[in-house]
Amino acid sequence: MPEEPEVEIARRLIADLALGRRITGVDDADTFVTRPHSPGELREALTGRTLTAAHRRGKTMWCETSGLDGSAVPGPDLGIHLGMSGRIVVTAPDGWVAEGGDPAGRDAQPRKAEWDRFTLEFADGGQLALFDKRRLGRIMLNPDIGALGPDAAEVTPAQFRALITKGTIAVKARLLDQSKIAGIGNLLADEILWQAKISPATPVNRLQRKDVDRLYRALRSVLASALAEGGGAHTGDVIAARRPGGRCPRCGHEMVHGTVGGRSTWWCSWEQAARPLALRFAGQVAHNLDFGPQRQAIP
Repeated sequence: MPEEPEVEIARRLIADLALGRRITGVDDADTFVTRPHSPGELREALTGRTLTAAHRRGKTMWCETSGLDGSAVPGPDLGIHLGMSGRIVVTAPDGWVAEGGDPAGRDAQPRKAEWDRFTLEFADGGQLALFDKRRLGRIMLNPDIGALGPDAAEVTPAQFRALITKGTIAVKARLLDQSKIAGIGNLLADEILWQAKISPATPVNRLQRKDVDRLYRALRSVLASALAEGGGAHTGDVIAARRPGGRCPRCGHEMVHGTVGGRSTWWCSWEQAARPLALRFAGQVAHNLDFGPQRQAIP
């Protein structure tokens, strides 16, 4: 599903291309995507306003709206969640189209009018649409983001340390807990743990300070890389190896599949094995030098 980088790309698209354009029409007829709002409720609330700012925390976006007829009193916030494979499509007055959201599904999901689940029509002839073939996105007014933890891209080292290490839950499950840190999904979590060389099943109370610091550095690196590449979470170094027969891009050992925190998880059978880091490092040296059977004797 779209994770923080994909949602940030969509947010930037709205911020760059959709702000300040007066809304003259709203298609909110899909009552599943716009629940609990009734048909016409969003149209009545948004028509005549403009989007004035686009924000994001984790995987949730929301847009501020202007007052009506020059009023200084702002309108409601428009909440947008991309769901499993949604993306934002913004059309310019001349018909030029830009998209942001789930990059992995674009080729597999050519646009059809019936898959635009929510649409804002602008006075200049363009529009903003939530394209969502699987119909799992959400549109709502004034979304409640109070249950979300700090954004993964903004959490400080001290916050991260305090949020990550409490309890005995597996570190993979903790990374996925949006109430602790918002924005990390399944692919990002596997990439972060792989970069940090930490087993996804490690209880968080067993993480040493150096493990947590390494995890934090990996988080920042993974998010920065995903945004720089423009392809989101799917561009991680280990993602292509998350398959049967896949090999760790660093050491060449087989990737292992299992379930951690109820989610499908892949990890390196050697570098992320649940054994002391010193022994894993010793084994890595042996592997790199091709000591053969001697390497196999390392526990």
